[in-house]
Amino acid sequence: MKKFFIVFVFIAVSGVVIFLTLGNRKDELKFKTEKIIRGDILETVTAAGAVNPVTAVLVGTQVSGTIKHIYADFNSPVQKGQLIVQIDPATFEAQVEQAKANLTAAKANVEKAEAGLLDAKRTMDRYKELFLINLIARKELDTSETNYDSAGAQVSAAKAQFEQAEAQMKYAEINLRYTRILSPVDGIVISRNVDIGQTVAASFQTPTLFTIAQDLTKMQINNNVVEADIGKVAVGQPVEFTVDAYPDIIFKGSVSQVRNAPITVQNVVTYDVVVKVDNSELKLKPGMTANISIIVSAKKDVLKIPNATLRFKLSEGRKDMTGEKVKGSGVWIIEDKKPKRIKVTTGISDGNYTELIAGDIKEGQEVIVESLVKSKEKRATSSPRGPRAF
Repeated sequence: MKKFFIVFVFIAVSGVVIFLTLGNRKDELKFKTEKIIRGDILETVTAAGAVNPVTAVLVGTQVSGTIKHIYADFNSPVQKGQLIVQIDPATFEAQVEQAKANLTAAKANVEKAEAGLLDAKRTMDRYKELFLINLIARKELDTSETNYDSAGAQVSAAKAQFEQAEAQMKYAEINLRYTRILSPVDGIVISRNVDIGQTVAASFQTPTLFTIAQDLTKMQINNNVVEADIGKVAVGQPVEFTVDAYPDIIFKGSVSQVRNAPITVQNVVTYDVVVKVDNSELKLKPGMTANISIIVSAKKDVLKIPNATLRFKLSEGRKDMTGEKVKGSGVWIIEDKKPKRIKVTTGISDGNYTELIAGDIKEGQEVIVESLVKSKEKRATSSPRGPRAF
């Protein structure tokens, strides 16, 4: 009986010790904390855009016709002035020959009119002499002068027709030259939109036959940056970006232009930010989607506060443990097993951490980021209770 009593007392004492230990440990685990660390912070503005050549030339045609020959294809390097497409010139050659014939006829008409003018002048001069010696009437002299003036007008009209025929011939020759589509720049063909035998019509708008990138070693990214962030972006800021084709490679560039023209889509205002990129290795291709980060500010070796601790609030919400109203930025620490709020001054943020500029807090110190008890109580109160069984 005595031995049983000793065992009972031992079990009771052990239970009390375990209860007190677990109770104290439970009190200690009311909050989740993280340490203040030191490191680098990059404040960035993120956006997405398409990779494009700096200069892309759309090559079209000014005349309609059937494609007879194609001398360039996708990825073909071309030189300025190189023949890349030949439109069937038969119709335009016939128009040139017709224009030449019209020009010849117009030239002959000029010569005929000039001969008539010379004849009219001779007649008029002769009539003047006859009129002076009273061998003809005044009416005949007047008629000769009128015929001379009329012949002069015919010469002018014939010369005008000649100039018109000459212009038509030049126009026909230009159209004939336009059947030879030449590359306007040195570059690489990135798009071909026609095939041999296809008919192109330039009546209403110029059809695009080729797209030529002038230099694929230099690319640009056009990004839409929201109006809330555009004030942070400036020309010359460094840029880092990735593309899906090379997810492990971080490409670099710089902001070359911040365009003032707003782009409004469904009441969302954005601005076009152009990023210049070196593409010497030709890894970037036109049309790739780039996820960019514009580095607007960078700090090295500074104290960093987890952003979660700046968002943390006690259940009381608006007052700290002394009853004073909470104003400005602050963090919570555990002091004497109780939470205490410390005012801090913050700087730039990278989304996960924020720079600590001033505040009574040191590197390695624990700060509260989450209330564990609150989350447990919330889960307990939010879970529905079933009917009790008796």
